[in-house]
Amino acid sequence: MVNDASSLRAPRVRAPELSGRGWLNTGGEELTLASLRGKIVLLDFWTFCCINCLHVLDELRPLEEKYADVLVVVGVHSPKFEHERDPDAIEAAVERYGVHHPVLDDADLTTWGQYAARAWPTLCVVDPEGYLVATMAGEGHAEGVGHLVAELIEKHDSILRRGDTPYVPPEPSDTVLRFPSKALPMHDGSLLVADTARHSLVELAGNGETVLRRIGSGVRGRSDGDPATAQFSEPQGLCLLPPQISERVGYDVLVADTANHLLRGVHLGTGEVSTVAGTGRQWRSTVDFRAHDARAADLSSPWDVTWYPAARKAIVAMAGIHQLWWFDPVASTTGGYAGTTVEGLRDGPLRETFLAQPSGLAVSPDGTRLWFVDAETSALRYVDGDTVTTVVGTGLFDFGHRDGPADQALLQHPLGVGVLADGSVAVADTYNGAIRRYADGQLTTVARDLREPSDVVLFGGEPIVVESAAHRLVRPIVPGAISRVEGERHTVERPPSEVTHGEVTLEVVFTPPPGQKLDRTYGNPIRLEVSASPEGLLLDGGGVTDELTRRLVLADGVPEGVLEVVAQVATCDDATDHGACHLIRQDWGVPLRVTPAGPRRLELMLYGVPR
Repeated sequence: MVNDASSLRAPRVRAPELSGRGWLNTGGEELTLASLRGKIVLLDFWTFCCINCLHVLDELRPLEEKYADVLVVVGVHSPKFEHERDPDAIEAAVERYGVHHPVLDDADLTTWGQYAARAWPTLCVVDPEGYLVATMAGEGHAEGVGHLVAELIEKHDSILRRGDTPYVPPEPSDTVLRFPSKALPMHDGSLLVADTARHSLVELAGNGETVLRRIGSGVRGRSDGDPATAQFSEPQGLCLLPPQISERVGYDVLVADTANHLLRGVHLGTGEVSTVAGTGRQWRSTVDFRAHDARAADLSSPWDVTWYPAARKAIVAMAGIHQLWWFDPVASTTGGYAGTTVEGLRDGPLRETFLAQPSGLAVSPDGTRLWFVDAETSALRYVDGDTVTTVVGTGLFDFGHRDGPADQALLQHPLGVGVLADGSVAVADTYNGAIRRYADGQLTTVARDLREPSDVVLFGGEPIVVESAAHRLVRPIVPGAISRVEGERHTVERPPSEVTHGEVTLEVVFTPPPGQKLDRTYGNPIRLEVSASPEGLLLDGGGVTDELTRRLVLADGVPEGVLEVVAQVATCDDATDHGACHLIRQDWGVPLRVTPAGPRRLELMLYGVPR
């Protein structure tokens, strides 16, 4: 349902108080909305596993800088995975992603529930008098929030408290690496490491400790150039191109420059960095599988990259839109390879499968099978021919640490995968702090008690692990030291939405943000895609339409499941005939409980006011 923009000014709802386990980035002070009276407060409900939440952190940086004297952004960390409840892990994530505002540790989702959040990320705006004036889910809201903040400044100018800030930065760190993510063995016996939180690449000697050189200035940015002046923003995946390809294109290594939404090329001889794919804009478009000019294509948080001989191209884990893409360095073209952009777990033909934040890639020794891990479904999967198959993993909300037959085993948000010398597959089971080995239909644990391992690579015939939250590379895998873990199955503890079986109305509520209107330049600006798991849950109402209200029919005999909803709305500035265009998008995985007495209406807020 699309509301008129004037509805933003209708209700006056007092914002619930902020309540949680503790605070970060405040110097130990506990904040309250009363203490923030006179400020415009933007609550950002996030969890550090969520790629969409990381996008929003980047979207908010310019707003925080522009309105620093009147706007206070408060991150409300409301966890999805069990590991995200660990206070040390939250503190590490705040540093890793450069969060420069106060963060409430909402470990039990108390504040999440008070604000009726249903999705990560969700933004809520509180005016200087303490009233909740807007709620929005998903990405792409920065322009709208900016207009709303400007309106609130004008309206409340006389009571605004300017100048002070509750943000207190933490003490700086001095480790050689800071949250490294991926590593790449080099032909000369060195290791190239993505030093993610320091926005650079580090070449280490074979001992994994001695620094040979650093590529990148260490300052977040996107400049090409020599090793001292080039800039990255949270680089992750690394890929060494085949020599015959390198000779033709003039660079040797591909870098997934994640937060810049770019692929970069590095010439190993000179250390020169160049942009080889991406515009720097985040992908917000419609799905197609055509070839595009790589330098003119928008990407979305490329997380890993590898050379896949079967495709004769590089494959990119496009975590930000739940797809795999291909990149041809010689033709300088790129395009979609697998996934529909719907976040979920569905196998099948490449272009019909559902992925969920693919974050690690590896190729079998014979070059025919492409292994990958889907972080948000805690899954190990592979591409063989034109089909995606899942080995471990059951869905968006099930995870744990359990060994055994692959169809019963459990992972927790894995970010890396590697193929070992014997052809078995090693998984960096990040949130379990473990390395797991898949072979002959069985998953076993081969190393434990690691701090967020994020990659496994073979180096000199031995596996090397990137232990990201310990800021180092390690060799923890000892041959024969295999333990069996009989861990518990966990599920996300978000309360499910109760609905009845039979006909249910799904309504996505959207009000154009202040200063914007629906953009009908290229036709209908609305796209709503609905699916469900298990597939038998949704009898009617699936597929794609151009309206935000949908009639669904839910099966009587399926007591619970997940409704997968993707809403996308195009808007433009309404002040001029040629205003800037914006695309607002959100993916919901809504846990449902189907009961005879449940309501016949399910409302999801894309942008609007509480009611």
